Amino acid sequence: MKKTLVLGASTNPTRVSYQAVYRLLSKGHEPVLVGIKKGDIAGIPIQHGQPELSDIDTITLYMNPRRQVDQYDYILGLHPKRIIFNPGTENPELMRLAREQGIEIDIACTLVMLATDQY
Repeated sequence: MKKTLVLGASTNPTRVSYQAVYRLLSKGHEPVLVGIKKGDIAGIPIQHGQPELSDIDTITLYMNPRRQVDQYDYILGLHPKRIIFNPGTENPELMRLAREQGIEIDIACTLVMLATDQY
């Protein structure tokens, strides 16, 4: 089981971040949600801002690179083992910073990774 921060979580069922939460749960992982709108997904509250978190194995990104810039220190400060850059979130600068700290980078789709047991 991997504690996974879904950064950019949305309560909109058509959004991939929403679907990822259910897929993570179905595979036995523990999702932690951070987004900009209030609500919950599968009974898990969406936290706001930069909440204090610990033991994050994976961060799966669902925010565009421009929005990531203000989150660099937060993301890197969580010391995840890896960051998944889902389609549309690819960010060479953040990838470089993460690699410099020994954080694994995956440029992939979390949904596909979970469906193919590559997560």
